[in-house]
Amino acid sequence: MSPFNETHEQVRATVKRFVEKHVRPHIQEWEEAGGFPREIYNLAGEAGILGIGYAEKWGGTGAGDVLMKVAASEELMRSTSGGFVASLGSLDIALPPIEKWARPEVREAIVPAVLRGEKIAALAITEPGGGSDVASLRTRARREGDHYVVNGSKTFITSGTRADVFT
Repeated sequence: MSPFNETHEQVRATVKRFVEKHVRPHIQEWEEAGGFPREIYNLAGEAGILGIGYAEKWGGTGAGDVLMKVAASEELMRSTSGGFVASLGSLDIALPPIEKWARPEVREAIVPAVLRGEKIAALAITEPGGGSDVASLRTRARREGDHYVVNGSKTFITSGTRADVFT
């Protein structure tokens, strides 16, 4: 017996329509170019794909049904590429800390905009010599007046070249 129900199958169908219309005709060209248009985030947000698994108060589908995310991910992987899925899904590693620990005004400014595809979020962890081991992070942010000065370096950040928000 499959663990997927009718709602999960509807998610698959929605993702499949999104991919067939907006991604498949261009995926080879994007792979060769090493990126895809920012507009795809907006389209994925409009289709509800970016909001899967996030609280309804932020514009998501509701938290708690991990199989909904699995169904969407399987459909994306079936017809696109790992690089595309990782880039489109970078919010899934960048938003949880914001959603859980950021000040309310920061959450309200960032989470809904990312789920709508208006902003792109990335997790800035990987550093030279430390990889993605968070215990080895050396980059620091120091407050100077109304701003922060960030010192350190990163070697790779999924969606880092296009992100508006870094965690």
